[in-house]
Amino acid sequence: MSFEGWIVFALFWAVFVTTPGPNAVNCIQNGMQFGFRKSLWGVAAILCQATAFLLLSALGVTAVIAASPALFLVMKILGAGFLIGLGVKGWLSAGRPPQVRAVSARGIFGRALLIATINAKSVAGYLAAFSQFVQPDVPIWSQMGAIMPTALTLTALSYCGYTALGAGLGRAALGAVLNLWFRRFMAACFVTYGLLLGGTALPLGGRA
Repeated sequence: MSFEGWIVFALFWAVFVTTPGPNAVNCIQNGMQFGFRKSLWGVAAILCQATAFLLLSALGVTAVIAASPALFLVMKILGAGFLIGLGVKGWLSAGRPPQVRAVSARGIFGRALLIATINAKSVAGYLAAFSQFVQPDVPIWSQMGAIMPTALTLTALSYCGYTALGAGLGRAALGAVLNLWFRRFMAACFVTYGLLLGGTALPLGGRA
C-alpha cells in the first residue's frame, strides 16, 4: 500500500468509526453506568470484532456474506430485532432510578461484542475498505501490516472517546428530568438503528 493510499484509507476509516452508530451509543451508555475504566471491556470487545472482521475480509469471507442475499437478510433481521429490543428495554427503564448492580466485565464484553457483530454496517464498511483500498497486485498479507494497526488504533481512539463522553456525563450527575430524557434519547437511538436496519431488509416497493 502506497503512502497516498494509506492516507486515504486512514481518512475513510476515521469517518467510518467516528460516525455515531450502535457501538457509539453502547459505549456512551456503558461509560455513564459503569465508569470509564470498567467500560473499556466494551471497547476491547469492539476491537476483537474489528480484528476478526479485518482478517475475514482479507480472506474474502465478508465478500461472500455480502454476496449471499439470504444470509445477509438473516443478519439484518436478527440485528434489527436485537437493537429494537435493547431500545424498548432502555426506554421502559429510563423512568426508574439507575440500578446499582454488579455487572461483570464478561457481561459488558459480551453485550458489546454482540452489538458490534450483528451491525450490518460493519460488513458493508469492511467490504468497502477492502474493495476500494487493497491493491490486487500486491500480496494481501503485506498490506495488512499497514491496514490492521491503522484501523485498530483509530477504532480504539474513537470508542474510548465515546466511552469517556459517557463517563463524563455520568460524573456530571445530570438532573432527574434531563437524565430521564437523555436515557430515553439513547434508547430511541437503538430503536431507530434497528428500524433502519430492518427497513433495508424489506423488499423494495413494487418488487415481488
